[in-house]
Amino acid sequence: MKQYSDACDQNRDPILTIIRDVFRNARHVLEIGSGTGQHAVYFAQHLPHLQWQTSDLPSSHASIQAWIDAAGLDNVLPPLTLDVAAGTWPVDRLFAGVFSANTTHIMSWPMVESMFAGIGRILQDDASLCLYGPFNYDNSYTSASNAQFDAWLKDRDPVSGIRNFEDLDALARACGMTLQADHEMPVNNRLLVWVKQSEL
Repeated sequence: MKQYSDACDQNRDPILTIIRDVFRNARHVLEIGSGTGQHAVYFAQHLPHLQWQTSDLPSSHASIQAWIDAAGLDNVLPPLTLDVAAGTWPVDRLFAGVFSANTTHIMSWPMVESMFAGIGRILQDDASLCLYGPFNYDNSYTSASNAQFDAWLKDRDPVSGIRNFEDLDALARACGMTLQADHEMPVNNRLLVWVKQSEL
């Protein structure tokens, strides 16, 4: 039942380099959209100080669990059913970090809004959101390959597509998060890091 993604293996080390520092003091991190499950077990293996909580739609759970079972780690948890479209957040706790990779461009914009609103509710003060993927800036593509990818996404699903950084940043700020870093990553991707500000 294990599914495999070439992209996960290609980007895992550049991502790990960033999140190892961002989550250095975190103890519980929620991954939104764990997909195949590859990232979860890889990051949990290399970040043994934290518990990595996987989540996704039920259709992905078998693969995620298969990767977890094969890895035999005690710090990566079975997948929760998290449906941003339905606003279903099956967590009753706050997290010291949230990670999500390649999710916003496969969602509709209302789903992206719902995801950020949910993150704003479950992220601890002074904790970080790390969002990986391709993004536009000033409504412009950063590469020809991203423009082609966006066309492919919209042909497959008209409500999907590469999101504009400024729009995502506005959602984050509305949820009390401030941009901390914008990292350049391989293959015209970025890793955005926001920190939730403490309420005075």
